[in-house]
Amino acid sequence: MNAINEQWPASGETGVLRLITAGSVDDGKSTLIGRLLLDSKGVFADQLQAIAGSKYTRAPDAQYDLALLTDGLEAEREQGITIDVAYRYFATPARKFIVADAPGHEQYTRNMVTGASTADAAVILIDASRATDGDLLPQTKRHSSLARLLGLQHIVVAVNKMDLVGWDKAVFDRIHAAYQDLAARLDIPHFHIVPLSALSGDNVVQRSERTPWYQGLPLLALLESLPLDPHQGNGQARFFVQWVIRHQGSGPDAFRGYAGQLQGGAWRVGDAVQVLPSQETAVITRLLRGDQVLDEALPGDSITVVLDRDIDVSRGDLLVDGHAQAVLRQDFEADLCWLDQQALNPARLYWLKLGSRLTQARIQAVQTRRDIHELRSVDWNGTLAMNDIGRVRLRTRDPLVLDDYETQRATGAFILIDTATNQTAAAGLVRTR
Repeated sequence: MNAINEQWPASGETGVLRLITAGSVDDGKSTLIGRLLLDSKGVFADQLQAIAGSKYTRAPDAQYDLALLTDGLEAEREQGITIDVAYRYFATPARKFIVADAPGHEQYTRNMVTGASTADAAVILIDASRATDGDLLPQTKRHSSLARLLGLQHIVVAVNKMDLVGWDKAVFDRIHAAYQDLAARLDIPHFHIVPLSALSGDNVVQRSERTPWYQGLPLLALLESLPLDPHQGNGQARFFVQWVIRHQGSGPDAFRGYAGQLQGGAWRVGDAVQVLPSQETAVITRLLRGDQVLDEALPGDSITVVLDRDIDVSRGDLLVDGHAQAVLRQDFEADLCWLDQQALNPARLYWLKLGSRLTQARIQAVQTRRDIHELRSVDWNGTLAMNDIGRVRLRTRDPLVLDDYETQRATGAFILIDTATNQTAAAGLVRTR
């Protein structure tokens, strides 16, 4: 069987939807992704043979244990749980998908944050058999809170295992009402909700006859219809220089260019740009994508920019629109998700990496710590341990262009690196409002 027997959609036609699945342990996240892969013809025949003959299969005879398609670690298959984030890729005639399967255990919160940091949508699973009275589990609240914190564009609630409650509409309605209340408390403006069974495939790819009371789309059709924001920013271009290119030649063939990925806005030949932190200005004379000459570059394009004059531009410098009022800061606030086993130490210096810019930073104070169970932040003057999330105040050695994460991810997200071990210590979201 072919992995994908449909043609890829034309470039730029519908784009790529990056999504993450989240929820409590045994809600069926890995099984749901396996079902999406199987029913969209995204699985090779030898993969099916491998999971059918696996010693870890928990499926009844003549059925596939679809969770084994994503749970690839030996420890995951042995325990029947997801430990690390697994990425899978598939496509339909309407859209391409990159799916991250995140672990459900509270101790792996940092893995969920890592997977969600590049996602456009979250599929949050709820086991209907464990929420028949509408009482949501703590991890459902935790992952919903994280999805809101990370600014995901779309939240889809998949009420799984409806077959275990006899496809009872009353159970679904109670869960729907409970999640509406949760969304209001978390300030989630809108969400979608689908009743389904990942094991049998009802309402996953095909509409189920067992839910005549549900008038919405099945999960895959819903994911295909979600609108995407191609700019993912506030309309102002941000371009971190990753590499300085010197093209040897004679006459117009010789140039010095700056390679990177354009974020937040579009550029055209003739546009004025400003280089930060030097604040020098220049005009774009050429835009290249590989060896292709462009008149215009769009957000997400990996390009080489050639300027009308030679100025000092190095890796880590930031190019912005010439008319932009970009502000350089050294002191700012951010939400940190602590990833390291060693707790935050305010006495230490950390490397801060923003785009391709690397500088040193010190955490001056921890202001609040997020209480996931109470869905609120509480005043906190202690440290942050692994998986903790808190609001902190930082000071950097060098001035940086920092935008609020809600409006510009390119200059609103960073990581902290332990200077002694080179381990990633934390993921940060800039808050300027």
